[in-house]
Formats: sequence, C-alpha cells, structure tokens
Amino acid sequence: MWPGLIANAKKGGINVIQTYVFWNGHEPVQGQYYFEGRYDLVKFIKLIQKEKLYATLRIGPFIQAEWNHGGFPYWLREIANITFRTDNPPFKHYMRKFVTKIVDMMKEEKLFASQGGPIILAQIENEYNMVQAAFKEDGKRYIEWAAKLAQSFKLGVPWMMCKQHDAPGRIINACNGRNCGDTWVGPNHPTKPQLWAENWTAQYRVFGDPPSQRSAEDLAYSVVRFFSKNGTLTNYYMYHGGTNLGRTGSAFVATRYYDEAPLDEYGLQKEPKWGHLRDLHQALKLSRKPLLWGSYSFQKLGKHIEARVYDLPSEKACAAFLTNLNSDKDSTANFRGVRYFLPRHSISILPDCKTVVFNTQRVNAQHNSRSFIPFVETKKSKKWVMYQDHIPRYGDAGMIHHQDPLELMSTTKDTTDYLWYTTSFHLRQEDLPRRADIRPVLQVASLGHGVHAFANGKYLGNAHGSKIEKSFVFQKPMKLKAGANHITILGMTVGFPDSGPYLERRLAGVHSIAVQGLNTGTLDLTANGWGHQVGFRGEKLQIYTPKGSLRVQWTKAEVNTPVTWYKRYFDAPEGNDPVIVDLTTMAKGLAWVNGEGIGRYWVSYLSPLGTPTQTVYHVPREFLKPTKNLLVILEESGGNPNGIQILTVRRDDICTFVSEYHPGVINSWSRKEGQIRSDAEDVRPEAHLKCPGNKIIAAVTFASFGNPAGVCGNYTVGSCHAPHTHSVVKKVCLGKTACVLPVKGEAYGADENCPGTTSTLAVQVFCSQK
Repeated sequence: MWPGLIANAKKGGINVIQTYVFWNGHEPVQGQYYFEGRYDLVKFIKLIQKEKLYATLRIGPFIQAEWNHGGFPYWLREIANITFRTDNPPFKHYMRKFVTKIVDMMKEEKLFASQGGPIILAQIENEYNMVQAAFKEDGKRYIEWAAKLAQSFKLGVPWMMCKQHDAPGRIINACNGRNCGDTWVGPNHPTKPQLWAENWTAQYRVFGDPPSQRSAEDLAYSVVRFFSKNGTLTNYYMYHGGTNLGRTGSAFVATRYYDEAPLDEYGLQKEPKWGHLRDLHQALKLSRKPLLWGSYSFQKLGKHIEARVYDLPSEKACAAFLTNLNSDKDSTANFRGVRYFLPRHSISILPDCKTVVFNTQRVNAQHNSRSFIPFVETKKSKKWVMYQDHIPRYGDAGMIHHQDPLELMSTTKDTTDYLWYTTSFHLRQEDLPRRADIRPVLQVASLGHGVHAFANGKYLGNAHGSKIEKSFVFQKPMKLKAGANHITILGMTVGFPDSGPYLERRLAGVHSIAVQGLNTGTLDLTANGWGHQVGFRGEKLQIYTPKGSLRVQWTKAEVNTPVTWYKRYFDAPEGNDPVIVDLTTMAKGLAWVNGEGIGRYWVSYLSPLGTPTQTVYHVPREFLKPTKNLLVILEESGGNPNGIQILTVRRDDICTFVSEYHPGVINSWSRKEGQIRSDAEDVRPEAHLKCPGNKIIAAVTFASFGNPAGVCGNYTVGSCHAPHTHSVVKKVCLGKTACVLPVKGEAYGADENCPGTTSTLAVQVFCSQK
C-alpha cells in the first residue's frame, strides 16, 4: 500500500513524510533484527525519495504512538537492573546500540540529506518532559546524554526532541498538540526553528470511546496560524493512520487508527479535509518567497482582528495573513486601504498582500461520504465451522504451577494476549448455602485488562478495566458442589501500555481470588496453588493459518460459545475497493485472514453513546487471493458468526458546498516574477466535482442554490431554493468524470432578494463505473 499512500500524500501538497522507527518490530528477539515486509524501513524511505519528497525519521527509540509497549521490545524488560528512559547504564547501552544500528543503516544507504538523501530531520527520545520529573536529576542527566548521543553521529541534519522545553545544545525542541501556533511558547533558543512535530488531525480512539472528529476548517486554521507566526514545519499526526494489525496496538487502543485523517484508514481521501488542506498547501507555496526571506511585522486591525505580514521589497514580494480571532462573530477589516470580509475563527492568505486566495473557513474542496457495500456471497461459501479451545484445569500436563497467581505480562512475555489461571478446591455439603436464594459468588481482583471466568467448566461472565483505570473487580454468582470444584480464569491484556515512567514495572493480571457466600464464610483462594497456561492451544498450533487450520478437528458452528475459534472461506470481491469484515454480531477477540492478523476486535465494549467503538475491520487487499481466503475468528465470550459480513468501502457520494462569498479556486492563481497573477478569466468561486478513479457521475441526488443546510449525505433545501438548480446540474455533470458548476444565482434562476439567502450551492452526486 505504501506507493499509493505516498503518492496520494504528494497530490495533497505534502512535501515531507514522517515515520517512527519501531524497535519491537525491528528487534523482536534480542540481537535478531528484522527489516523485511512491513518493517522494511529502507524501502519506505526510498519510496519517499522516489516521489521527490523529504522524510523525518523519529528514531526514539521510545515512540509511544499508541503502539505496543511504546515501541520497546519485551526482552528489554528482562535485562538485569534496567530502568527505561533514565540515567541507567543497562538502558543506555541498549538504546545506544539500537540507535546506532538505525543511523548506520540510513548512512549506508545514503539516505540523510547531507548525503543527497531525503531525511532532513531526525528525532531522539520522545515527549520526555511528560515523565522527566519522575526521574529527578537522573532524568536531566539522561536527556543530556541522549542529546550528546544524537550529535555524536555528525549526520549533517538537525535533531529534534518533541515536548522537551529544555532540549540541550543544538537539539531542537518541538511542539505536539492541536494549536501550537497559540499554545506553545516556542523554541528554547533564538537560533532554533519552530517545529510542530504532531498536529493532531483528530484523536486516536481506545475501545469504549465515542467518535472523535476535527473539522477541516479548524485544522487548516491551526496550520496557517502557525506559519503566520514564523513557523518552519508542521507535521500532520496523522495524515494517514491506517490499521493496528495483529497485536500491535497499545493498551485498549482500537484497531482503527486516526480514521479521521485526510487519508482514512483505508487510504481513501476523506473530503473535504484532504482537499481543503491541499488548497491550503498551494496557498502557502504561493507565499513562499516572502515567508522564507521577507521581514516580519504585526498589525492590529481591530478588536480580535490582526495582520501578520512578510515583506520582501527587493523582490517586490509580500504576503499577509489576516486573522479573525473571534470564534463566534464574522468581521471586516481594513488592510492597506482595502476592506476584507473575515469569517469567524478564520485566516485569509494574501500571497501578494492584496488578493485573497484562501480562507480557512471557506471550503472550496469537494466533500464526500463513505459507504460500506455488502459483498454478495453464496450460502455455501458462508458455512462456518468451529473449534472450541480447551478450558484448562490445574492438573493438566504442561501447566506452570505457583502458589499465587502469576503476573500476566512477565508470564506471557508478549507472545499472546492471554494467560489462563486455574485452581481446584474441595467443599463439604455443609459448606454450601442452604437457602435457595443464596449462591456462592466468585470475586476476582485484577490489575487489568480483562477476565473471563469459569466454574466447573461453565462460563460465568467477564469484566474489564479501561484505558484510564485498568484495574477492576469481577463478581458473579456460580454453582458449586460438594467435593472437588474447579475455577478457571482467562486473564488478558489488550496491548501493553505505551506511556508514562517506569514502563518496565507495569503489572497486569489476576492478583486475588475469593469465594463469597459460603456457610463457612469467605474462602480466600489467592494462595490456594494455581496452574497457569500461556495462551490458547489454537494459538500454539497456529490454527489461524492455512496449514495450522488442518491440525484440529472442526465441527459444525454453534453460536454464543465462549473461547471458540470459527473458520470459513471467502472469495475476494472484484475490483480495487478496500475490503473489510463486519464483526457487529461478535463480542471480543482476534481475527486473521490467510494467517495475517487483522487486529483485535471488541464490539461488546460500548461507548457512552451506547454504540461500539469499532465494528468493521480492514483486510488489506494485499492479504487476499482471488478465491478461498481463510477467515479465522477467535471469540472469547460468545457471538454469532453467521452475522459476519464481507464488505467493500467506497467514497462514491461526492458533494460541493460553496457560496458566492468564497475565494476563487486556488488553481486560478500562480506566482510569476514575484507577482500573484490570475490564470483564469473569471476568478469568482466555482464548484468542482470529480469522481474517484475512472468513475462517472451517474446520478444527481441533491442540488439546491439559495440557503441549503446539512452535510454531505444529508443536505436539506432551504427557503430560498432556486428552481432550476437540479436540471442545470444534471445537464452539466451527468455522464462525466468531473464537472465545474458556476456559483452565481442567475445560473439557477435564484431570487437574489429572498430573505435569508446565503447564495450557496449545495450538490450531491453519485459516482459509478462506466
């Protein structure tokens, strides 16, 4: 997917692409390096170079990134006397070794800018100010050591530290956040440029979260604000977030990552965010000469209104940024003898200090909405079979025995999400409750992240913590008997934690167990003697792979059975549209296609809005064969596999929402001999619609000029609807891959005196194959 994603970013006006370096991906086993497939770092940087783009390399090696363990490999936890990210000799030894490995690889391939390569900036450490206080003087010494380590490589490119206000020496401190143009105090030395390493395009989501959004207008405002105040670099975090495949997400983080980015989870352009930022980037490039070499001045034009100007008289070049800081009220401003209208919370870019070519609040880019299309399969192909994994008991062969329950992360060693705990105990008849309305209750206290519990093989239920509070207590009634009773608990993590100090000391799993409600009182089982099994049998046998799936006996599928594997085959949908699996009818577990993990799913964890955080899961087409693709689901608590659907994803409903008060389209302008010139006879606003791929406009589903309202996919006609809008749009657009519509009332028979008109054109069309 990389070449297409990089090309799409370039089309969007991006000129530098940033990536982390994932230590636990590149050195999963101590001393054994891996730089192939999805971890081929050199290939990724070279693809960026092929598109004539720059690169930023965030080596870390701590990255956070909502990535498992913040990027640290598990084996690092087991190094004797280690403390992560402080003045600790073992940690510094392994950090130096890995950073040196990465730097040497890049040098060998001549990938730094000083060697003619694309890497113009590198990062050491990451957001260390967030944890530095916990380490006191050791933290200060560590960050100075890290800075010296970075500078010792003499790369010929600068190094940065995100969120490090006291970045030592020539290391550049950078901002992360939503509004660094207003919230950041700036570099800690006048010789350092202003770098914005993470401009959050929305917010990553954890299981249990409601949707997260950030408008294209607000994002554009933040970027222009930063550059208008002498900013040097802004990086969108994320421009494309993609999918946390397999078990790569950190604690509780959803599998879908930054789906609200300009390129969504599947790499499709999310409009108008992608297009509005593309237009912004073009406006900034029109202003580049005065921005880079002009002298800066500030003018206050009125209450909440200001101008920031970059003047280069020797080249007769000038750029101005007119800003309305009022978030509620539109305004007008007089600048150099001309009055300009400024919508609320907006900035207008004037690349020649005269002509408005872009306003952050006025979106000329087209909009789109995403739809999920069911893939029609035969009933035969949707036939599921199942394998119910073994629920272990204390006496089973191969169990790890210990008096108390073992800590989960140090026992699984990050080879699986799961650790079984099991014990047995004897009761006499007189120990059991005598009243029918009283039942024994199993109480399990856990440090996180979740448990499923069984008594004598019967499923009792589950409980879990959250991203904010990982520990919890499980309590459920159960049926016990006189004689031997067996308690089995499936403990789990949902990714290792990725942030905060002392990551190497974090704990998870069951730590105390008791049975309440017995005649003899509460029975504490914590020190009863416990057997432990790491992971499922199905995981050890790799029954999610084509070869491994032959190692067990599959039977006809039943619904709502806990700790059960489900399997079936499906053909790849025709075409190139992204493919997803809809797991709405399942609860929690993991999914694989042809042996490739497509991530954790957790549909049963509802947000405060009463809906799951995520129900659909991406299957990259690169994982698929034309026919007989193996789909395997590991369901923890019980679901209905018959409801699982294969879908494709499209953004074929495209829209425009432009008024007569918008600037002309950005492509109407160019800079020639230092001056901004019009490349079009008419620079008034236009509405542009273009279908994705080679599709054509097959239907006009909405068209109105006047005062329409709503969003793409849900527009409504206002009180000033022009009667000929629909027929004009059909005539201009139907059957074409793209069309341009005038944004003027007379073209549609509008009444310009209609009270309440906003002189706005709203159109929605549907695109399909020719």
